[in-house]
Amino acid sequence: MKHEGHVRQKILIVDDEPANIKILGEMLMNDYQISFASSGSEALTLSGKNPPDMILLDIVMPVMDGYEVCRSLKSQDMTKNIPVIFITAKSSEDDETKGFEIGAVDYITKPFSLTVVLARVKTHLELKRHRDFLEWLLQERTAELEDARREYMHLFLRGSVLDDVEKNGEDKKG
Repeated sequence: MKHEGHVRQKILIVDDEPANIKILGEMLMNDYQISFASSGSEALTLSGKNPPDMILLDIVMPVMDGYEVCRSLKSQDMTKNIPVIFITAKSSEDDETKGFEIGAVDYITKPFSLTVVLARVKTHLELKRHRDFLEWLLQERTAELEDARREYMHLFLRGSVLDDVEKNGEDKKG
């Protein structure tokens, strides 16, 4: 599905292996705006400057592993709601559990199936789009309620002042 008529969602691919970035990038570039990082620190910098809609994150990387990157992302207001999908060679149940506990929305083991990656990316980006819309809608409705409350208070106070004026006028007459 081409995203004509609206902005394509952004995916950040993080892997220290250029071949993995190339495969994932080529697979996703027709439908999504792709950027990449080859280290955890680079991923954090890019995410902080221009948050992507999703991050595909390898776990096994030098210096800062994917778990540490995910923890850092989830601890920052600007990046905490970015869905992270781990794509990794670590295939034990403990590794997968740890990934979900840290905050990943999905966990795909290497070697991966292109069909599975595409389906999961599409699903999680659709969920994110819906969540973002609901958050926007909540903000809009909250603003509308606040405007209505202010208008009500203005009218209420205006009515109270008019009542006081009328009462004061009657007191002076009587």
